[in-house]
Amino acid sequence: MKTRRPVVDVAPVSDYMRAMTESTDIKRKKLRIRAWRRGFKEADLILGRFADSNLDSMSDEAVQLFEHLLDQQDQDIYAWIIGREPVPSEFQTDVMKALQAFRVEDDAQFGDGPRA
Repeated sequence: MKTRRPVVDVAPVSDYMRAMTESTDIKRKKLRIRAWRRGFKEADLILGRFADSNLDSMSDEAVQLFEHLLDQQDQDIYAWIIGREPVPSEFQTDVMKALQAFRVEDDAQFGDGPRA
């Protein structure tokens, strides 16, 4: 005698949607790792904490902007975030503004922020 499986009333998830969701989740995980393992401690701390705090709630467009930013040299990114160098127009985005604000607010909590 076969046992019957209970009927579950759930809308079917297409393989395409499952793959899209998985690939988005995987991409965010990879970006989080890239943000924490830059090879430049100051950049690691800012970008890693920013990724941990914001990456899961970022739009797909913002994730792409963040990924493009991570493709740049650590020293350049750090200089743009702390205001030592002007941010090139290509990177003057909401993500950069959020990073700069995050650095000021978050680092101040750890005693590393700019002094007023």
